[in-house]
Amino acid sequence: MTVISIQSQVAFGHVGNSAAVFPLQMHGIDVVAVPTTLLSNRPGYPTLRGRVLDAQLVADLLLGVEERGAVDTARAILSGYLGSAGIGAVVADFVARARARNPAVLYCCDPVIGDRDRGLFVPSDIPPLVRDRLCRLADIITPNHFEFEWLCGAKAATIEEVIERAQALMAHGPSTVIVTSAELADTPGHEIETVAVEPTEAWRVRTPKLPIGPSGTGDLFAALLLAARVRGSTTPEALGHAASAIFAVLERTALRGTEEMRIVESAELLVHPVRRFTAIPATGKTP
Repeated sequence: MTVISIQSQVAFGHVGNSAAVFPLQMHGIDVVAVPTTLLSNRPGYPTLRGRVLDAQLVADLLLGVEERGAVDTARAILSGYLGSAGIGAVVADFVARARARNPAVLYCCDPVIGDRDRGLFVPSDIPPLVRDRLCRLADIITPNHFEFEWLCGAKAATIEEVIERAQALMAHGPSTVIVTSAELADTPGHEIETVAVEPTEAWRVRTPKLPIGPSGTGDLFAALLLAARVRGSTTPEALGHAASAIFAVLERTALRGTEEMRIVESAELLVHPVRRFTAIPATGKTP
């Protein structure tokens, strides 16, 4: 069982592939990790070394992956932080070719373009490409609440608005929309929730809000959700598992008081979280 993961890579810390690969492997999944950046660490530290890779280099790496037959046996492709619009176009072309060779391959796009605190934090030519090409190719997209509203071009402050906007996005591509870090009108102030929407059903899961905000949580969530899906879980099962496992990691991180997520230290919890949160129908009442 193989997943091809195309996103940033850092030498220090846990974002991009440096947050996604180990959790996928802990679920028994082989990972073909293709970097879009090679950086010393994530932005936010006093210094940052390395660079975004040339689009042609990423294209060459993906061609080499195809030549080794990885596309033919892959269960899924995961994409995250791109670094440049040129890389985004390369990824879109790769996904299209992969679908032609292996129609069963699942494509999960994590549209990493911004967040509530910083707004859009990528070059201005990346978000339209993500919206108009990658999201339309995807089976699953996993935007955070800010990214979801940007993709929709409208605010989504209630669960009804999230469902309506997500189903409108499905007219142009994905069959599953997962909105992370959602804070809706009826979300209790001490909780955070994630909402999954499909053409005729929707689910939501709430977890306690912890007093930390490490980078890479979206990257980790997308990997955990995809791991569950390729191993046969339904969307609500995968949603509950991903929410439970990421809460376990964040709880451990808060306990340790570190800036970077304690992913490796939480290895067993990635697969078997002790505290479990169940996704419920989005129109139901949260227990």
